[in-house]
Amino acid sequence: MRPAQAEACARRKSTMLTLADVFTSLIDSEYRQHLAPDLAEYAVHEVVIDSRNVMRNDLFVALPGERVNGHDFVGHALGRGAMAAFVHEDTARDVFPDTVWVDLREPALHDRTEAIAYQPGASLIIRVDNTLDALQRLAAYWRDRFAPGLRVIGITGSVGKTTTKELTAQVLSKRYRVLKNEGNQNNEIGVPLTLLKLTPDYERAVIEMGMYTRGEIALFASLAKPQIGVVTMVAPIHLERLGTLENIALAKTELVEALPADGVAILNDDDEYVRRMAAVSKARVLTYGLTPRADIWADEIESHGLDGISFTIHQGDTAFPMHVPLLGRHSVHTALRAAAVARVEGLTWEEVLEGFLTPAPQLRLVVAGGPFGSLVLDDTYNASEESTIAALNLLEEINGSPHIAVLGDMLELGDAEEQAHRNVGCRAALVARDVICVGQRAQWIAEEAVACGAPAQHVHRAEDTTAALAILKDLVREKSVILVKGSRGMHLEDVVSGLAEMAGLV
Repeated sequence: MRPAQAEACARRKSTMLTLADVFTSLIDSEYRQHLAPDLAEYAVHEVVIDSRNVMRNDLFVALPGERVNGHDFVGHALGRGAMAAFVHEDTARDVFPDTVWVDLREPALHDRTEAIAYQPGASLIIRVDNTLDALQRLAAYWRDRFAPGLRVIGITGSVGKTTTKELTAQVLSKRYRVLKNEGNQNNEIGVPLTLLKLTPDYERAVIEMGMYTRGEIALFASLAKPQIGVVTMVAPIHLERLGTLENIALAKTELVEALPADGVAILNDDDEYVRRMAAVSKARVLTYGLTPRADIWADEIESHGLDGISFTIHQGDTAFPMHVPLLGRHSVHTALRAAAVARVEGLTWEEVLEGFLTPAPQLRLVVAGGPFGSLVLDDTYNASEESTIAALNLLEEINGSPHIAVLGDMLELGDAEEQAHRNVGCRAALVARDVICVGQRAQWIAEEAVACGAPAQHVHRAEDTTAALAILKDLVREKSVILVKGSRGMHLEDVVSGLAEMAGLV
């Protein structure tokens, strides 16, 4: 065996995805006669969309984006050792005349007579109709390779998806080897990239499914084929795109509708929109919530600030006390979701509790340091009315004073945005000594905070993060508890890093 082939076969033992898989996933069976038999000997190390991350024998997918176009970086990817690249722009052929081109579009395949082959050391440019579609087709094909042994858990909802994903994966890992989305890979690119990391070692996959428009969750479900679907809640997030809460609920329902008859839909009994989804499910329905009406429910809930929460969880005649390192009373719903999945997958209550405790889950809200030994509650990933009020409730639950809330605009709330900001402002007035409102929409927070009793001199208005930091520099003169919360587009992470600089921590 030639050295390059030996290296490829060695890689195949760990990755399994090969050039044969790549081509098979993209062409119909009538054209597979053109595939050279030895394509199965060449393993693809990883599928990558950023040329800076390409390593030897990777497959680079050139995706067009709002700011950059992956087709502009095909040469960079090949230069870093990519085995192949997906492209769909015609101009790329002129730029890379010395590479081996394989055109997988229907007319080209129909007229093809020579075999589709790979020469060690060469670079393949694979021409497809659409590179995103090709990435998704490859992911769907690869996920099917692991049926029926692999069980997939899909998670969606307006709030709480990521923490639910993290905690669910953590609990399931007490018994199974688990794959999950990393970071924010919950979209039309991240979901297929996650599925392409599957190997025969994985027994469960926990896939978070985000949503901007109708049809996206149905697409993700068609790729991942989940047996279990978890819906967290329906809230006015992306209301500008979908118009009504009913439309948001319909979009989330796509996960429930996609479940097989032998699957399980895990639904929030405390949310009316989610509860209604039971009517469209072919799968068995398991509910969770804070009343005995739910199949799995919790009571005796207590928050211990940064020391977590305690509650008693119930299923049937079983009552199990728990104390877990989750922040805020609202986190009991996260625990219930993870516990419900774990119970469906056969874990004992003792295993569930052990999964909650070690190691601590990666939460969106994290505790950072600030000046004078202050605690900074960094919840800057995103914001809605529900999640912001939950964060303010946590601020109230943490011992120490003064409490300061830095609150930025909440985006994409549509017609509900003014009332949502005002609701947040009224809650902030009752929780924080000082409220710093960052952005144009946050001025509604400021107005309502004053209307709800906050002294006007303790409600501060800031145009941007620079102004907010200047206000904080004057305000923070002792150990404080500082909540920083806003939509991702407000870049309030700059406030968190600025507070760390003020404390000399960076």
